Amino acid sequence: MHVVVVGCGRVGSGLASALSEEGHDVAVIDRTARAFRRLADDWPGMRVVGSGFDRDDLERAGAIGADALAAVTSGDNTNILTVRIARETYHIPRVVARIYDPRRAEIYQRLGIPTVATVTWTIDQVRRRLLPETIAGEWADASGRLVLIDRVMPDEWAGRKLVEIEDPGRIRLVGVTRAGLPRLDACELVGQEGDRLHVAVMKDALVEFEVKMGTTSSTHDTSPAEGRASAESGGQG
Repeated sequence: MHVVVVGCGRVGSGLASALSEEGHDVAVIDRTARAFRRLADDWPGMRVVGSGFDRDDLERAGAIGADALAAVTSGDNTNILTVRIARETYHIPRVVARIYDPRRAEIYQRLGIPTVATVTWTIDQVRRRLLPETIAGEWADASGRLVLIDRVMPDEWAGRKLVEIEDPGRIRLVGVTRAGLPRLDACELVGQEGDRLHVAVMKDALVEFEVKMGTTSSTHDTSPAEGRASAESGGQG
């Protein structure tokens, strides 16, 4: 697979090196030749001094017929413009832009431009490590509205149908890891002690999810309907 990486900073050089090690054909574009010092001397890919939104530079990097492009410079505008040209002019099927501004990332995501929101992702990862037993998710989409929760099933759920965790459109049980083995038939299973649940949750349903799991101590006896009302009112009370 031929991949074009625009930007040879720490992220771009690391990405280019990893892709090359996996056997992919990689070309890196950066405005300054000095940036390529981050690549190993024996790195086998192509180095192109130029701009990610200059068509001549893109074509020197093999944009025509490329399989994927990642724009990971330090400039949001540059990255967005680069992936738009890559997709609209060169019809590169897989593109992604690194975005620092979370608000911009959400807008571009809605426009169908794949983005990695650096700040949003970092906040989520740090928060998850600071508060491992709270509603911080394992992963969040660019808008921050959908999170993936990875949680050991509370003992009180043993013997209950795991499908009861779900709330259509708000909480979806994706899978379960049981005895070290992942399974995708979670909704057909009855809970067993030690199950690790993998659940997709809309952000405004996080409190409801915690209530269902019995991890919100003040609302253990709250019904699902009451939990939803609590989530929609900001979890007050």
